Formats: sequence, C-alpha cells, structure tokens
Amino acid sequence: MTLVYSTETGRIKQEPEKVERPKGDGIVRIHRETKGRKGKGVSIVKGLDLDDAPLKLLAAELKKICGCGGSVKDGEIEIQGDMRDKIKAHLEKKGMKVKLAGS
Repeated sequence: MTLVYSTETGRIKQEPEKVERPKGDGIVRIHRETKGRKGKGVSIVKGLDLDDAPLKLLAAELKKICGCGGSVKDGEIEIQGDMRDKIKAHLEKKGMKVKLAGS
C-alpha cells in the first residue's frame, strides 16, 4: 500500500517511475503484425537503442518515406501497412544492421 494523503501535509504526490527499456543486441528487427488491428497490417521496428526524441524523429522520417501514418509506442515504431522493404532499405542507408523478422 502507498500513502496518498496525510493530515499533516495534505495530498502526497508520488514520483512517476521511470521505465527502463531493455538494451538490444545491436540488430534492428522489423516485424509485420495484424493481431488486434481488424486485419490491417502494420510494420513494427524493434531493437532501436534510441531515446524518445530521436525515436520520434526517425519515426517521422520513416512515415515520410513510406507515405503513410504511424506512431511510437513503448520504444517501438509502428508504421501502417507492410512497408518492411522500404524501412529496411532506409535503415541500412543509415548504417544500421537490419533483419526482417516474422512472416
């Protein structure tokens, strides 16, 4: 149990826990997933060892190259549609080691 309110000091604010993302093995993996998306496929880029700001910039670059939407969730980039080949080509140009994972 955590203390939420004290009669002496009033409401007690808790510091939000900082979530540490696990470090990858240096290989960026691109998955294709349709589960929970009503049959619509998305390409998910995993294994990027980047902080939030550079990750969002990279996601914006990938969305522009693929010509579609996407988002950043839990340290992973989701791009709408099966764009694995375009994403792989762009990340390899940037000097990253990339593998296509899944079907």
